[in-house]
Amino acid sequence: MQRTGELYGQFETLEQQKDTATLGMWIFLTTEVLFFGGLFMTYTINRHAYSAAFGVGGNTLDLKLGGLNTVVLIMSSLTMAMSVWAAQVGKKKLVTLFLLATLLLGSVFLGVKAIEYKQKYDHHLIPGRNFDIAFCVNNPSACGLSGKALEDEQNEIAEAVKAEDKNNPGYGLADLNSHAQLYFSLYFGMTGLHALHMIIGAGLLVWLLKESLAQRFGPGYNTPVEVTGLYWHFVDIVWIYLFPLLYLIDRHN
Repeated sequence: MQRTGELYGQFETLEQQKDTATLGMWIFLTTEVLFFGGLFMTYTINRHAYSAAFGVGGNTLDLKLGGLNTVVLIMSSLTMAMSVWAAQVGKKKLVTLFLLATLLLGSVFLGVKAIEYKQKYDHHLIPGRNFDIAFCVNNPSACGLSGKALEDEQNEIAEAVKAEDKNNPGYGLADLNSHAQLYFSLYFGMTGLHALHMIIGAGLLVWLLKESLAQRFGPGYNTPVEVTGLYWHFVDIVWIYLFPLLYLIDRHN
């Protein structure tokens, strides 16, 4: 592909090149909205059908870790926006600094998510043959439960079975376990897909950092930073929807 400076051969001006790249990213993000939209719809339908089981599943998530990750991503959106601004005004050192901050915050998010996944593995909440929504109730020492916390967990499971039994006579713990497993299948599917997007975004940031250190981005050419910024903000917005849906609905006191 022929190239002159920062202008690729198929474009006449940098402005045309930037507009084309931006349009391409918006089209891509539209397809992503449709993709995630299908998952959100699947989650909504099943949440309505098995609200008690989904409530129990949601209450096993660590609200502090989820809240921490939400703050981390909001901060990463700020640093990403600042890197775009720095490129536009020609503050090349700040471009590198803000890109590095965004990458570090993204890495923190993925690290926290790995800790959450490890917790679910330890508590037998990975969908499959060993899945057991009552594992912590039956093995309180393994989950650090005792006293009132253990009693609350026992009551929550009993109340969930009772609530579902009103609409489905004969509903038991095995049914609750099955429907809670559906919740966690969606949880891992949705958060895992989001994490994959984060990893891709981190790869883009590494490339931008390399180019930024070479002083490539400034007022005349900053398209890669802006386009990557659009992608990063989209990924952050997806999490803003995932957090309340997965962590906050039917949260026990």
